[in-house]
Amino acid sequence: MARENFNDLQAFLAIARSKSFTRAAAQLGVSPSALSHSMRGLEERLGIRLLTRTTRSVSPTEAGERLLRTIGPRFEEVEGELAALSELRCKPSGTIRITAGDHPATTILWPKLAKVLSSYPDLKVEINIEGGLIDIAAQRYDAGVRFGEQVAKDMVSVRIGPDIRFAVVGAKSYLAKHAPPKRPQDLVAHSCINLRLPTYGGLWPWDFQRDDRELKVRVDGQLTFNSIFQVRDAALAGYGLAYIPEDLAQPYLSKGQLAWVLQEWSPPWPGYHLYYPSRRQSSPAFALIVEALRYRER
Repeated sequence: MARENFNDLQAFLAIARSKSFTRAAAQLGVSPSALSHSMRGLEERLGIRLLTRTTRSVSPTEAGERLLRTIGPRFEEVEGELAALSELRCKPSGTIRITAGDHPATTILWPKLAKVLSSYPDLKVEINIEGGLIDIAAQRYDAGVRFGEQVAKDMVSVRIGPDIRFAVVGAKSYLAKHAPPKRPQDLVAHSCINLRLPTYGGLWPWDFQRDDRELKVRVDGQLTFNSIFQVRDAALAGYGLAYIPEDLAQPYLSKGQLAWVLQEWSPPWPGYHLYYPSRRQSSPAFALIVEALRYRER
């Protein structure tokens, strides 16, 4: 379709929604006769009638209803994005509320946001540490952070971190007294440090994958925490095996304070994503936060 005919589509949307040439013409700032001429031209080019006209009313035909349903939301998105771009000329301000687990909040959100917040004193960010998956709309959050595979399909998702692997690690002192597990099932004979997350109905199961085989193992041990950082610290103290993100373990693996077992059973997971409702109107403040957090491969 020629570029200039997008005006005709916008005119059709105004008529179909208001069911009146007069009201639509007033909204668009044109005369009813000019609007009628535009509609006749659009229908002739498409080869199908879009509107049923009587002396008292105007209503979409079946084809018109279909066009209204399909292009209406897209025009709204375009208009919304153009409005958001114009708002970017204003200084970002206001409060952005984000829910995230302790690991992404500490390793991704804060390091990235710390680089931009000092330049925008009117911008406020509230980060709530929450282990479970919650309804961000119901809880009035602007966005949440979760693994890519956990984000609902009706949400906009923006990657903010690389793929991640989880490592089963133990202190050398613990492994000196206990034979390292050779397969995930061997973990039932070990003291393991659990993480409690509400979404998983209690204790977080440990996920493993090798080739096409996937396993979930529920472990037991003397200690349970609701923070991944305390789980790591307990492993360093020799209280058992822990299941933690590789980046939290790596400094201690390099120093020999921790050893990684079952490494061949640790595939990469989709990394952390920022997610938010698809219909959220993007303010300058929110757009700034999204761009600051967006993951860019080096």
